[in-house]
Amino acid sequence: MYRIAPDLALVQTVDFFTPIVDDPYQFGQIAAANSLSDVYAMGGTPLTALNIVAFPVGVVPDDVLLKILQGGAAKAREAGLTIVGGHTVDDPEPKYGMAVTGTIHPDRIMRNKGARVGDRLVLTKPIGTGILTTACKRDRIPADALAEAAEWMATLNRAASLACLEVGVHACTDVTGFGLAGHLHEMVSASGVGALLRFESLPLLPDALVLAKEGVVPGGTKRNLEFLAPHLRVMPGLGEPEQWLLADAQTSGGLLAAVPAAKAEYLLQALQQHGARGWEIGEVVAEPGIAVTL
Repeated sequence: MYRIAPDLALVQTVDFFTPIVDDPYQFGQIAAANSLSDVYAMGGTPLTALNIVAFPVGVVPDDVLLKILQGGAAKAREAGLTIVGGHTVDDPEPKYGMAVTGTIHPDRIMRNKGARVGDRLVLTKPIGTGILTTACKRDRIPADALAEAAEWMATLNRAASLACLEVGVHACTDVTGFGLAGHLHEMVSASGVGALLRFESLPLLPDALVLAKEGVVPGGTKRNLEFLAPHLRVMPGLGEPEQWLLADAQTSGGLLAAVPAAKAEYLLQALQQHGARGWEIGEVVAEPGIAVTL
């Protein structure tokens, strides 16, 4: 964020990655939604974007690149975003994303710190995308089994952001590569508090837990859990597969908000009214670290 006037600041972010679904148009949608997520997590309004493209010229048909860009453009239109240009390089492995510029009022910024003891934790998208996309790459599930996960990944966090701004939350972040527990750890550590999660309250994508129990887990998820292990207190009955889900590296995940207890139900209603979803998954506590119960 860069303040340019007393009542105006710029929000700038960039993200791009390799395909995680087979359909190029859908990949473009997901990559664009993911690129916009940080702006929404801070409560900003995206204005313009630059496409970032790596593509194996002469190896993969140009029509594939066209569909990727069309998917990104469609998601940009949905967000009210103008794509003003971009840059393309010849690369053996396709990659796509955006550098996004938005605006925000300096007094309305949602930060990933500021959570207070007693706050309720609300999540706006299910988790498990890392495990499901890995399963698809390993031919452990059919491509159509990714349909629900892909739909969630392509969903903008705009509605969730508007609801959080309307209600007023103490802290907010988006859940991406560090997983739910990783981003929650960042939030509570920066806030000088801890968290209590209820595993049975977590929204899980279909088959994600089954696949985790079969050992279908991406390397990034395992590295996340290795880092988080000293900060997790997991009650008996929650084994390594459940912990992998907590640490599962997400693509274009939802927002995670710490909201005053008195406003928790109001936030869930506001999310629904704005066309988003929300699940209360735990609360902020005084003891440092993250405790996980059934």
